[in-house]
Amino acid sequence: MPQPQRRRVLVVEDDTTIASAIAHRLTAEGFEVHVAGDGESALAAYERTEPDLVVLDRLLPGIDGLEVCRRIQASRPVPVLMVTALGEETDLLVGLGVGADDYVTKPFSMRELVARANALLRRVERAAQLAAENQTLRVGDLVIDTAERRVFVGTEEVRLTKTEFELLRRLAERPGQVFERERLLSDIWGYSHAAATRTVDSHIRALRRKLGSDLIRTVFGVGYALVRP
Repeated sequence: MPQPQRRRVLVVEDDTTIASAIAHRLTAEGFEVHVAGDGESALAAYERTEPDLVVLDRLLPGIDGLEVCRRIQASRPVPVLMVTALGEETDLLVGLGVGADDYVTKPFSMRELVARANALLRRVERAAQLAAENQTLRVGDLVIDTAERRVFVGTEEVRLTKTEFELLRRLAERPGQVFERERLLSDIWGYSHAAATRTVDSHIRALRRKLGSDLIRTVFGVGYALVRP
């Protein structure tokens, strides 16, 4: 019986100690790992290796991590787990805006990084299964075409990142229902940890900027709901 093909991960990190530690742990977890130390070599390695996932440092010499992420998503979109030492909300939102799917902040545990990497890959598989069902969700003026992964508000198409799309679709499956942050984190990102709910909040802010501030309701201390028309 042929062995299943190992999933490929491209690790982009200019700190050789951190890059080596990440590569060692992911290899031990069964991944095929490739490493790049700057933005230019990362883009070349991306085209050469065609990874299933990219672990990408936010700050890189030469072409920075944001630009690398932008070019990757424009070429052949894949899940991107961004690694950052920056704690400012604006920096995180910029990263999510150019197509990063999740992020970890230095210092982080290897166990957490592996968990988030696996969760992102599971989400890609789930999205492919849901898209095959060719379901269209309609909530008022909002239309979500899950097969073509397109979103419209009225007649205007709105471009969303992969994670924004999955989050909006989850809310649209039960309009009016309040989803706890921890549940959304589990459903979309594949893990649940109270300290990580800021990830959900950041993506909700991004959705509101693109879709309008009145579409998603905040239930303070609980979570979010898509507003019924």
